[in-house]
Amino acid sequence: MAFYEGGSSGGYAGYGGGSSAGGGYNNNFGSNDNFFSGGMGQQQQPQQSTTSQPQQQQQQQQQTSSNPNAMSGGMNNLFNPAMAMAAANAVATGKMGDNTVMMNMAESMGKQFLETGWAKAVPGLERSMVGLRPYFAVDNKYVKRKMLRVLFPFAFRNSWARQEAGADADGKISYALPQHDDNAPDLYIPTMSLLTYVLLCALCYGTAGKFDPDVLPDVTTKCLGFQVLEVIAIRIGFYLMEAQVPILDLFCYTGYKYLGLVINMFSGITVGHLLGYGHRAYYFTYLWTATAVSYFILKVMANCIPRITSAVGPKRQFMVLGFAASQFATCWFVSQTKFLE
Repeated sequence: MAFYEGGSSGGYAGYGGGSSAGGGYNNNFGSNDNFFSGGMGQQQQPQQSTTSQPQQQQQQQQQTSSNPNAMSGGMNNLFNPAMAMAAANAVATGKMGDNTVMMNMAESMGKQFLETGWAKAVPGLERSMVGLRPYFAVDNKYVKRKMLRVLFPFAFRNSWARQEAGADADGKISYALPQHDDNAPDLYIPTMSLLTYVLLCALCYGTAGKFDPDVLPDVTTKCLGFQVLEVIAIRIGFYLMEAQVPILDLFCYTGYKYLGLVINMFSGITVGHLLGYGHRAYYFTYLWTATAVSYFILKVMANCIPRITSAVGPKRQFMVLGFAASQFATCWFVSQTKFLE
């Protein structure tokens, strides 16, 4: 089982490096140089061109061996017959909808993408993908349980502490992946919730006859801007208390409010079209979702912040309450109720 350490890029084990052997097609485009290298006179000297072919093949083999991450290597993994055969078998056996089969295929494609050097072509892309990978290690069961935990946190009386998986040689604690621990943070639900909320806002503008293509980037920028400011404020609070927390964990926790915003906007649009009380339905569900997300953050931060903090810093209890109360403000500021009926 793979684990990751507090969101750092090096704490996720289970995806090894190295190069893959590759089982795809080996397209050698260097042989086309023989057609364009000479002129009309080459047709009259067949012996000379024949003797030069071994030298050209030797040069091509040297170029191929000196550049293992060339375009042909990426094409081999991109059009891998093994992956195509696995997909065909999944369709033939009716397992295309099986979550395990799809997860294995996605994992294999991701490993090939990293190993063949395509990710290394963009500076920092490989490191970012390795660091973000554990935050998207989710399955359908985790997503359902986590959504219930965010929307109905009062019903969960069990422990809110994250599941520890062990410690390395340096004493750093590693935690279980989201698919094995309901209390682990993830970026899948916040990302999908944000995209859904933006689309619902565009639908609200469109039904009111006020749709504009700029609505999509405007709403997205507004949501992300407030979230970045919120994360910076929380990170400063952790710094004053001398408590450590990964920055990506804060983006996960502060991103769960988008799930509540989706519920608010969906209820406002639906009730507005059916009964004409879109604003009332939105703010009624806002009271519920904002309270639920605030209580969720309260329980999460109470387990993230250690019991003993800096003696000269702010009080731990006040900071936890402040982080939870901030969800009410941010959910209010990013609300789009202008054109609700």
